[in-house]
Amino acid sequence: MSEDFPMPRTCPFDPPPRYAELRESAPVTRVSLPGDRKAWLVTGHANIRAVLSDPHVGSDRTHPGFPLVMPGFGDNLKGSILIMDPPEHNLHRRMVTTEFTVRRVQGMRPRIQEIVDGRIDELLAGPAPADLVQALSLPVPSLVICELLGVPYEKRAFFHTRTAEIVSKGTGAERRTAAMGEVRRFLYELVGEKLRDPGEDLLSRLVVKYQEADMFDHEAMSGMALTLLIAGHETTANMISLGTLALLENPDQLAELRADPSLVPGAVEELLRYFTIVDQATSRVATGDLEVDGVLIRAGEGVIAAASSGNRDPRVFEDPDTLDVRRSARGHLAFGHGRHQCLGQNLARLELEVVYTTLFGRIPGLRLAVPFEELPFKQDANVYGLHRLPVAW
Repeated sequence: MSEDFPMPRTCPFDPPPRYAELRESAPVTRVSLPGDRKAWLVTGHANIRAVLSDPHVGSDRTHPGFPLVMPGFGDNLKGSILIMDPPEHNLHRRMVTTEFTVRRVQGMRPRIQEIVDGRIDELLAGPAPADLVQALSLPVPSLVICELLGVPYEKRAFFHTRTAEIVSKGTGAERRTAAMGEVRRFLYELVGEKLRDPGEDLLSRLVVKYQEADMFDHEAMSGMALTLLIAGHETTANMISLGTLALLENPDQLAELRADPSLVPGAVEELLRYFTIVDQATSRVATGDLEVDGVLIRAGEGVIAAASSGNRDPRVFEDPDTLDVRRSARGHLAFGHGRHQCLGQNLARLELEVVYTTLFGRIPGLRLAVPFEELPFKQDANVYGLHRLPVAW
């Protein structure tokens, strides 16, 4: 008899406790998804890496066996590298990878610092308590990705509401498809503008690059823009809120960062490991038979490589349920693994580093404005986070 998936959390800071049990008793197990569908759940760090590196797994979310937890999420994704497999994926990833190298991203540090300082200026000038989600967590990555892609910032509310619908488990398939369609139509028009009058932004550079390679497809390019836009603000926004909360709830860890800011980059890696907010982004479908930990997974069957479980595997991370900003979290799976490892990870790291350093440096008295038990966590979303984070200082 298979188990139901998704599995419930019992602590907002931890993945479902059933993951730990399965890592020991049944590291590759059959689960039942909504809609009476089946898939394999993989929970151990080594097995997850093996799955994500295996040439016999694919990422095509339109495949009938792909383990989608949210129906409709695979619609309107033409042009997205999320659904591509080799050789097509390799070709398109090479076109985009150069935009997110460490060197290019580090060149954005002064502007990101300026954006973060501006938002904190407004936070301090406004009333307290305030919602950090609206004041900082959402605006910072939204402004960064809008500037990067050349998207008018005044459209941020439109993108935020549609993205929230797209990633919410409570959104029906019809509405999710409609929301993705609305964003696609806007981005299709935006790509057209870049085509007619290229600027200095990333989307313009990609349009020119694809034209020069004789690979330009208007619809596919809008899909690429959709992927970058959603991935570029929803995930980082949630990590800003969760990371801030975790440090406030672990004052000894926060004190270490304040005493030695050079620890912040490592703390970012630890927070990414600790939360792993996109647990199901590492879902795949078998394109051929493969064996994982002695279990045969047949072609066409779905595989959920539970990254948050792998990141709490005690075989890899000592005392994994404890937040330790001095830990070497190298090898964590928060950005995935293998050919689909997150393209924007360098940008996400930089934004989080700047935000945590600046926020706690400028507001030493930052504290929660409500009891922890009253915080509204996103139990209903495919990207974990907080709906609101009331703070005072």
